[in-house]
Amino acid sequence: MSDWKMKRFWQKATAVEAGNGFTVHLDARPIRTPGKAPLIVPTQAMAQAMALEWDAQEKEINPNTMPVTRSANSAVDKVTPQFGAVADMLAEYAGTDLLCYRADQPAELVARQAEAWDPLLKWCADEFQAPLEPVSGVMFAAQQESSLAKLRALLHTMSPFELTGMHDLITLPGSFVIGLAAIHNRADPYELWELSRLDERYQQEQWGRDDEAEEMAETKRNAFKHAFDFYNLSRI
Repeated sequence: MSDWKMKRFWQKATAVEAGNGFTVHLDARPIRTPGKAPLIVPTQAMAQAMALEWDAQEKEINPNTMPVTRSANSAVDKVTPQFGAVADMLAEYAGTDLLCYRADQPAELVARQAEAWDPLLKWCADEFQAPLEPVSGVMFAAQQESSLAKLRALLHTMSPFELTGMHDLITLPGSFVIGLAAIHNRADPYELWELSRLDERYQQEQWGRDDEAEEMAETKRNAFKHAFDFYNLSRI
């Protein structure tokens, strides 16, 4: 395996206008995606965030410290060429939404789920005329196709950059409704993330904390917040 790593070769990263959007110049050189496409983003704020990431690199480039740039690369190289397939894949989460699958016991957990999750389902039904019905247990229960079609249509109206942010807002919590609530600012993203962990928190109360699981959950929590920020950067 090669030990080659990309070295820093520029003095200054700058956000500049480019085509119908914005990009970053490393000195006078425009950046490109890993797929060699021009990395044109929709907003100046996103380009500025990427420029800060590039300027923060030291002798060697560490992509793990460049989340906005990585997400923008995904929007161009991965989401744009298969937009419809990505949107349809994410829409499927509405049919198996975490918030719809409830415990049938113990009574305390049943009550907690209803108190925490019912308001979001009601909001989804009222705001988008897309009711999703909760069920007890883990067996699959089909939702109304009219509701699923309306929620699917919301994704197809997004830009590739918005859909890139929406990807993790839906897949990380396993809930279309939580992702939708995040982009409509129904609650702080960290609060919404905690709603997705209600069952895990209950299990911790019964059996104690699993440090490894908590570390993994923290990584996902941070990724959820980044997706929220990236979605908003695509619209500023």
